[in-house]
Amino acid sequence: MMEGASFGAGRAGGTVDPVDFLKQPQTILRVTTWIFSIVVFGSIVNECYVNRDSQDPELLCIFNENESACSYGIAIGIIAFFGCIFFFVLDLNFQQISSVKDRKRAVLLDLGFSGFLSFLWFVAFCFLANQWQRTTMSKGVSQGADAARAAITFSFFSIIIWVVLAVRALQRYRLGTDMSLFATEQFPSEPGSAGYPGYPGSGVEGTDTYQSPPFTETLEPNPKGYQVPAY
Repeated sequence: MMEGASFGAGRAGGTVDPVDFLKQPQTILRVTTWIFSIVVFGSIVNECYVNRDSQDPELLCIFNENESACSYGIAIGIIAFFGCIFFFVLDLNFQQISSVKDRKRAVLLDLGFSGFLSFLWFVAFCFLANQWQRTTMSKGVSQGADAARAAITFSFFSIIIWVVLAVRALQRYRLGTDMSLFATEQFPSEPGSAGYPGYPGSGVEGTDTYQSPPFTETLEPNPKGYQVPAY
């Protein structure tokens, strides 16, 4: 039981199998959302800046010519990109963290960041979808339409994955807290505390089994006939 107590502190210092690590659902989710972030900001950077017409060299954001929409999508994609790398490395080295407090901080950081990214991706999806609906189709816009739709679609998928990551982080936090409480109850810090139960019926067994000191029957006749010699 203690092996999983306090956010897995019982396994601190253990080796990590790369194959098992890559097969973990949390690792798969992080890699997936990392790819989604690349799709979003890559699509916007490469194909979502178009010319209004062939005679105007100025590049405008494809989302209703709103520069804020493109900038926001790029920013969230980059934040998610580096965030996934950071937490991927943190997961890989989590077993090497020996301090329970540091493990708790890592889980809470994962929970807060995942929840925050879920909200940011929700805003990005709503913002981009709204601006795309208001976009007037033109020749330049039609050329980047697929990239714009891809950015919107993968923004929506990113919401789902980051919510799942937040839920998993919350489960890890609750599990770590519950196991810590269990360890505290089962293993009190004071050796002489009242938490250790006594042996049941020890008094009765002691009375029945040891009624007199050992060898009493053998030594009992000797004192009667023995006299201390006088010197």
